[in-house]
Amino acid sequence: MPIYHKLGEFPQKRHVQFRKPDGGLYYEQLFGTEGFHGHSSLLYQVHRPTQVKEILKSYSVEPEIAIDKNIKSLLLKGFELKPEDDFLDSRKTMLVNRDCAIGLAAPRKSLRTYFYKNADADEMLFIHKGTGTLRTFMGNIPFEYGDYLIIPRGMIYQIDFDTEDNRIFYVESVAPLYTPKRYKNSSGQLLEHSPFCERDFKLPQELETYDEKGDFVIKIKKEGMLHEVVYATHPFDVIGWDGYNYPYSFSIHNFEPITGRVHQPPPVHQTFETPAFVVCSFCPRLYDYHPLSIPAPYNHSNIDSDEVLYYVDGDFMSRNNIEQGHITLHPKGIPHGPAPGATERSIGQTVTQELAVMVDTFRPLMVTKEAMGLDDGQYYKSWVE
Repeated sequence: MPIYHKLGEFPQKRHVQFRKPDGGLYYEQLFGTEGFHGHSSLLYQVHRPTQVKEILKSYSVEPEIAIDKNIKSLLLKGFELKPEDDFLDSRKTMLVNRDCAIGLAAPRKSLRTYFYKNADADEMLFIHKGTGTLRTFMGNIPFEYGDYLIIPRGMIYQIDFDTEDNRIFYVESVAPLYTPKRYKNSSGQLLEHSPFCERDFKLPQELETYDEKGDFVIKIKKEGMLHEVVYATHPFDVIGWDGYNYPYSFSIHNFEPITGRVHQPPPVHQTFETPAFVVCSFCPRLYDYHPLSIPAPYNHSNIDSDEVLYYVDGDFMSRNNIEQGHITLHPKGIPHGPAPGATERSIGQTVTQELAVMVDTFRPLMVTKEAMGLDDGQYYKSWVE
């Protein structure tokens, strides 16, 4: 996150003595990415962050693959995923490759009995239903419908929900998730033509600091395994920090669409990027205003990428029989485009209220057994007239 931010107390200079009121030292930790080259923050903690007391157990959470080399377009009925109480148990991977995992979650309960850390991947949690608070050792962020929660790898967090009806679309990324380079200057500031700006981000606030010893379970995801590790002190013991690497939130409702006289290509909707995939936000907007424009998207070949669309709300003009929570997969190798009749009925329309999240991956996606349980089985034939 290329915005300097700070919370709590810390010394004026890095790597110097910073003492507690009783004269003892606070413990400094570099929370950084890509070795010592990427974005980082410096944290100051009441206790040593290295005190592992026990490793209770380790077990695989790798998804089971149903189709490893896929050519079929799929429609997954996401709201048919059954809710579960536990936050991690509720997370089900639908599509996966070596760069990312795309999934759904329907947790009923807040995560309070353990802490969680993804040591392998940045996480993007898109909140489709529910409100609550993301609680982290770097501060808290309230969330609501339409929020993207961006959680850097290594972040220790819990999540509180206000209700039991929660729906999340998520992406885990092996590479860091950043805002698009073409919208930023050489210093990382978002430019005037960007569809969003720094004012739109919700940054961590309300730093919780605990001075507690005991047995604190952190479930750490690493290399397809979940390790249950017991720490000797409360992981939320940060007294202060500053830097550029921290969780934040961005609402899809703050994305300002770029429109034109003729149909604009998907990159104008881009919101986040990695070297391996991009995330786009399709938001309510005016349609193209050339007198002969066709608002429906033109057919296009997926030659270099798999396209995943998660449908959130509104009218999905280019498709038929699409509902909230549906996921469509358009794999590389075959063209796709509007459903039969969609092009014709789009002519003359002036506005769309659609709300959707798109993930385009540059490597093919494998389909999991969890996904096949939500597949409608017929979507790949939906272009036949």
